[in-house]
Amino acid sequence: MCGIAGILTFGFDAEGIDRERLRRMSDAIAHRGPDDEGLWTDRSPDAACGLAARRLAVTDPGAASAQPLRYMDRYVVVHNGEVYNHKELKRLLQQDGFPFRTDSDTEVVAAAYHRFGASCVERFDGQFAFAVWDNERKSLFCARDRFGEKPFFHHFDESTRTLSFASEMKALWAAGVPRRMRPASMLHFLTLGITSHPLFPELTFFEDVFQLPPAHTLTFHEGMEAPVVERYWDIDKETLRDISEKEAVSHFHELYDRSVRSRIPLDSPWGLMLSGGIDSSSIAAVCHRHSASERSAGSFSASFPGFGKDESPLIRSVAQKTGFRPRLVVPDAEGLVEHIGTLARHQEEPFGSAGVYAQWEVHRMARREGVKVLLDGQGADEVLGGYSRYVHWLLQERLGKTGWKKVGEEARALMENGFLEDWDWKNRLASRFPAMAAAWLERKAARIHRRNADIDPDFRDEHSGAGFIHKPLVRRGNDILYFDACMGALQTLLRYADRNAMSQGVEVRLPFLSHELVEFLFSLPSEYKVRGGWTKWILRRSLNDLVPAEVSEQKGKTGFEPPQQEWMGHEKVRTEIIAARRKLVDAKMLHPSVLKRPLDPQPTYSGDNRDWRYWNASLFL
Repeated sequence: MCGIAGILTFGFDAEGIDRERLRRMSDAIAHRGPDDEGLWTDRSPDAACGLAARRLAVTDPGAASAQPLRYMDRYVVVHNGEVYNHKELKRLLQQDGFPFRTDSDTEVVAAAYHRFGASCVERFDGQFAFAVWDNERKSLFCARDRFGEKPFFHHFDESTRTLSFASEMKALWAAGVPRRMRPASMLHFLTLGITSHPLFPELTFFEDVFQLPPAHTLTFHEGMEAPVVERYWDIDKETLRDISEKEAVSHFHELYDRSVRSRIPLDSPWGLMLSGGIDSSSIAAVCHRHSASERSAGSFSASFPGFGKDESPLIRSVAQKTGFRPRLVVPDAEGLVEHIGTLARHQEEPFGSAGVYAQWEVHRMARREGVKVLLDGQGADEVLGGYSRYVHWLLQERLGKTGWKKVGEEARALMENGFLEDWDWKNRLASRFPAMAAAWLERKAARIHRRNADIDPDFRDEHSGAGFIHKPLVRRGNDILYFDACMGALQTLLRYADRNAMSQGVEVRLPFLSHELVEFLFSLPSEYKVRGGWTKWILRRSLNDLVPAEVSEQKGKTGFEPPQQEWMGHEKVRTEIIAARRKLVDAKMLHPSVLKRPLDPQPTYSGDNRDWRYWNASLFL
């Protein structure tokens, strides 16, 4: 796992790349790779390329695997991430006569690119963002993993035909790229908590800085006027397979087991992010079944004593059953005030709740214990339909098969178990008229956006036309799961996790985002996700008695939630929020009347989390 950066230019500014500029980029992301650093530059009469890497040595930590890595006296590679199937690919490439001098996955990336060209990414199972410079063809090839677990940002100067890229935006700013906030992004965050546009995934919170979307490649070579970005993978959410319950559970079990085991490192100390929920508990159960928990540094969690949603008793129960020694950190309001500026610097874009701070404290504890890799259950809700907001869509999909009566019985069972809030005529209407439902949801969000009296009217009028508000057309469960996994909520959560972990030089691995597992889950009818009053049915069914019953039979969905409402009532936090309001008024983003409105502390997942957003937004001005 590493931080990467690079600059490529043709013709005009070919003498403008120097090692000092690259070093500034490397220094800006030093936290992503505290073990080593490397710089490489090359110039020809018509092109210049420079690559930088900061290394977190996880796979094959020897010096031979240091980056930028040279291969065949032709390619130079910088790679952030992990290709979990690199050993299998290496054996195939060796059969074709390819030489290897390391056991690293980075060298496999280079060889696979030489053998298969751009299609090499279709063979990788992993989380990655990499760049391969072909010195013979004067060509740069970059790619990002299927779900966007690893970041990749870039800037292109048309006047000089210079491409700059990096794992984090701060490296681009260190290279001289202007740091200009996108006003429309700030406006929509203040009113709705939106930080990205699902239809334009390349946009960031800053003008002229773009991200390579998940499952895309970027190519730039001599003769091209600008880089070309192309998609290489997508989920088939339309085709459902006809499969028996026994076959489905067996195949899920096989894929999930393989995914967890492939993400357990062999060469580095590791642990598990453990909550009291079914997702991380299932990872713990698989590790225990293979005696892997005995080799771990334990489980890492946050505890909130006295808070009604504190999950530490469940965490200890799972840890005891699965052999993970529990380690708990106790975040608080004082720590939030002390560290929120550091969080903002690492996150680079606004974040929606204090849960990001609690997660950061867990990663910080893991690093203090010498851990380099953490397994995490992130992504399970989006691919298994775990959130309550998905349930009615998954039920509506079954109306045509089983009729309203049976679906109603299922809905009542789900309500009794706390996974569904209501089920009535509105759901039947939405299932028959999905376009109307999407339009209604967009109008509802637009009303909230327009009617926030705290916003300065001139600021809203000038920047509201950007059209950030978008609700997907949902005809069945897979539509909403696809939207959140590939375009919406999960992308934001992955950003939180990557920046928090890498700020501490820790790598997070996510077994639920194996692309083979996700493809299989999207091919299953909705009854394998919601059945018998339970969500994530196939996961629960495959676990049997591997986790404590109080976890597998836990009613309701509890997210990773700190006592944010209590923290926001803390004197120091209140002082920060008042100062933030004044700062946003001075910036002519909030109306002066907001200074007279009483503070309104809200829980983590409240839809009206305005004061949290104002405090957070002020950190990015």
